[in-house]
Amino acid sequence: MQILIKNGHIVDPDTKLDEVSDLLIKDQVIVEVAKKIRKKADKVIDAAGCYVMPGLIDMHVHLRDPGLTHKETIQTGSQAAAHGGFTTIVAMPNTKPVIDCKDRVEYVIHKAEDFAPIHVLQAGAVTVGQKGEELADINGMVEAGIPAISEDGKSVMNAQLYKEGMKLAAAANIPVLAHCEDINMVNGGCVNEDEKTSAMGLKGISNSVEDVIVARDIMLANDTGAHLHLCHCSTAGSVMMLRDAKKHGISVSGEVCPHHFTLSSDDIVENDTNYKMNPPLRTKADVEALREGLKNDIFEVISTDHAPHTSIEKDTSMARAPFGIVGLETAVALTYTELVKTGILTPMQMAEKMSYNPAKILHLDRGSLAVGKTADVVVIDTETSYKIDTNEFLSKGKNTPFNGRKVYGKVKATICNGKVVWEEK
Repeated sequence: MQILIKNGHIVDPDTKLDEVSDLLIKDQVIVEVAKKIRKKADKVIDAAGCYVMPGLIDMHVHLRDPGLTHKETIQTGSQAAAHGGFTTIVAMPNTKPVIDCKDRVEYVIHKAEDFAPIHVLQAGAVTVGQKGEELADINGMVEAGIPAISEDGKSVMNAQLYKEGMKLAAAANIPVLAHCEDINMVNGGCVNEDEKTSAMGLKGISNSVEDVIVARDIMLANDTGAHLHLCHCSTAGSVMMLRDAKKHGISVSGEVCPHHFTLSSDDIVENDTNYKMNPPLRTKADVEALREGLKNDIFEVISTDHAPHTSIEKDTSMARAPFGIVGLETAVALTYTELVKTGILTPMQMAEKMSYNPAKILHLDRGSLAVGKTADVVVIDTETSYKIDTNEFLSKGKNTPFNGRKVYGKVKATICNGKVVWEEK
């Protein structure tokens, strides 16, 4: 099977190619990148007016499988990822049961092999049952193929136990993906702590809930030599501490989610639980700091924290509704519209943060359009505007505050392992 992508603006952080060219795929491999490729192909994709980037990699996805498949499954989540331009995703371990041992990692791997059109990787929990009391079988899960450990959904509050887990991650050369939240300081909060949310009568979550654990985890990373990756950063303090940690040579990276660089707490529509996520939407000053952090490459990664819930679960009060929104099918458009089209990021930085850098952090041989590499490719139409429509989502989850929002950057085609796994009709 040969696929020829014609006339696309190729943006490849690996080779630094940033120009209109053609790209030829044979079977599972990129075999030629050049202007005016005239070879015959079984399928031709006209990418005129589109960006052609390495297949996107999302380091932070909740597939809800096993145990919560009424929200999402490995099949529906990976189909949504393909629709959104992602060819690799990393599933978080806070399922039921928690992914805390080799057998449960293998369950996800085998199910993904049978049902997923893209690469699905499974992160392992740091502690058994994510209870924070004893370490999970980290070495066994590494043998099964986990690319990282994470207690996502919460922090390991026992610093000594977390330090021991970090040491095992360092020895295995896998990163630690950190959800930074001091649970003792949340105090029933459901939104950001500020004047607007206070006027709504809602309990707030202060920036220090995140910042205190960011500081702690950076110090533990320094002590252990583990690579620390800060998930879904939302505060100006996180930007400052991440920048300073790098200046001191600590092995640390960070990600921002589209909802955190797009919306502030001022945008919350009262009683609309699609604006409830964890960490919460912060102030405009925090949003500006996050955008500057992305622009200046303090943050290497844009991830989604895709968190599907049913409409019944979300159809309640802000205080009672679960945290989280879906993101796999809106990330490209929000990133392009909010950051690239406005000049905050270049298209090359977008490709770096959504593909090349995640591959490097996870030690994957992906995120490249170089000849000889696996043919994971996304074609993005950036010229045509459209409105986000949850009726078009392939995810089971429709919980997003972005329904009806006008955006640019629609995924025209996603190719994984040399196979077209999504194509706009």
